[in-house]
Amino acid sequence: MKKYTSFLLLLILPSIVSAQVVFDLKRCIETGLQQNYDIRIIRNAQEITDNNLTIGNAGYLPTLDLNAGYSGNRNNIKQNLADGETNKNNGVINQTLNAGLALNWTIFDGFNIQTNYKRLQELQKMGELNTRLTIENFISDLTSEYYNYIQQNIRLKNLKSAVKLSKERVRIAEARYEIGVDSRLDMQQAKVDFNSDSSRLIKQYEVLYASRISLNQMMAAQNIDQLIVTADSVILFDETLNRDVIWQRMLASNTFLLLSDRNRNLSRLDLRTAQSENYPYLKFNAGYGYTRNIYNTGTIDNQNTLGLSYGFTVGFNLFSGFNRKRKQKNARIEIENRQLEYEQTTLSLKADLSNMWMAYRNNIGLTNLEKENVTTARETYEIAIERYKLGDLAGIQLREAQNSLLEAEERLVQAEYNTKLCEISLMLISGQILSYYE
Repeated sequence: MKKYTSFLLLLILPSIVSAQVVFDLKRCIETGLQQNYDIRIIRNAQEITDNNLTIGNAGYLPTLDLNAGYSGNRNNIKQNLADGETNKNNGVINQTLNAGLALNWTIFDGFNIQTNYKRLQELQKMGELNTRLTIENFISDLTSEYYNYIQQNIRLKNLKSAVKLSKERVRIAEARYEIGVDSRLDMQQAKVDFNSDSSRLIKQYEVLYASRISLNQMMAAQNIDQLIVTADSVILFDETLNRDVIWQRMLASNTFLLLSDRNRNLSRLDLRTAQSENYPYLKFNAGYGYTRNIYNTGTIDNQNTLGLSYGFTVGFNLFSGFNRKRKQKNARIEIENRQLEYEQTTLSLKADLSNMWMAYRNNIGLTNLEKENVTTARETYEIAIERYKLGDLAGIQLREAQNSLLEAEERLVQAEYNTKLCEISLMLISGQILSYYE
């Protein structure tokens, strides 16, 4: 027993001497939203889609280029004249230098520019939804782990109580053995049960430690081993949720549905892009530049040109190998597929909601039942320990009463945690998971 106590002191001592940080759920979420790497990555991705939403990226604005160049050639020239004479010039060098501005502007391309801008708007909104989806899943996971940490602390408390009860039983068994009331077998069995409870307690410390590490990892804590004291010590859940309200909010706010709806919009825009080929296009181009030509032969030594050039180009594709018709047909099929995917997602969410709701109501019933069982088991144990002290009850019967109490406490905390998980899932599917933070 002394050896066991020394081991527990070594295990608990770091928790005593180290600075403990008190966290409630909101603080955990707030810390995670600031530091979690997945959140930071998805926010950077959203910033890219925000940056892409410009009229220039859509094609509304012209392009303006500055260019300059130099070219030259060296030739041997032989000219045969009409009067029979021949002129020869070897090593003739001609050079050209130029610099200028070139402007190109697509004025109309069958409404494709307007479609591109609307596509960028849809992609920007999808970027926001993807960020929201990541944040919602993060809050769901973090909330689940937060209450799992509370659950493991409750289990630890229950096991400590079991060890304390077993220790009291050993004390009584040893006293009864010394006065010759009980046999050595009863005393040895009491010690075996005490060691068994102590072993379970030691293992529970490991489970609790793993949950704490997971919680710190989600919050991207600098010190992954930092000790956490939760502001909550029990698992509370909302028993007043309404299925019809959750269903309506799911249809209006579920992120998967909203993303599916955006995909439908993108498919419609793809059709409009394909239909833009049914129209002609109009482009404008202009340039302003300087050109210098240097001649090595002839009557002109060099020539300088400075001026403006401009023009319009109108075009229309008369035949594209039936590809225009093929693209539009495929685009309409994609619209149909996106609609089917939307309906499939709705049906899947409806099935998930039904299962979650059943589990939620079922676990509420189990929680209420296990509360009664814990009360009954505790009263039974108190009667049993009094009878054991009086010698009216065998040690094995006391052990059964103790195990019944521990098992009832275990079932209760498991039912409470499962109910909380169902509540979290219902809040997630209905788009209300942010309420844990707000």
